[in-house]
Amino acid sequence: MLITGGCHCGAIRYQAEIDPQRVSICHCTDCQRLTGSAYRVTAPALAESFTLISGEPRSYAKHGESGALSRQFFCPNCGSPLYRTDGEGRLDRHPCRQHRPAAGPDAKETDMEPVGSAVGGEYRAAAAV
Repeated sequence: MLITGGCHCGAIRYQAEIDPQRVSICHCTDCQRLTGSAYRVTAPALAESFTLISGEPRSYAKHGESGALSRQFFCPNCGSPLYRTDGEGRLDRHPCRQHRPAAGPDAKETDMEPVGSAVGGEYRAAAAV
């Protein structure tokens, strides 16, 4: 399934192919802090399908509760979390402002509407570029 996403201010946009069957939630402390919520929704994407359409995110590296290194990418303008990579720079999960196809009989795959936040009630992303 093709998804599009981006930051709150619109400076950064991306698209990727995901498997909707692999969308999950994470309750770790890092995900809770990133989202200000009890969990973060993640949607794994293949690195070769992830494309930055506009903007240039900034990043920082952090060791999670597991001890594994991850790099978090965010918008330098509005601060929205966008996606993350693992310590090797591989696209890991794909949450942020994920979108879903708009509903209705005439909706096309390119017609998208926002889905709620968390890399969840707005999905916040995880990936490498």
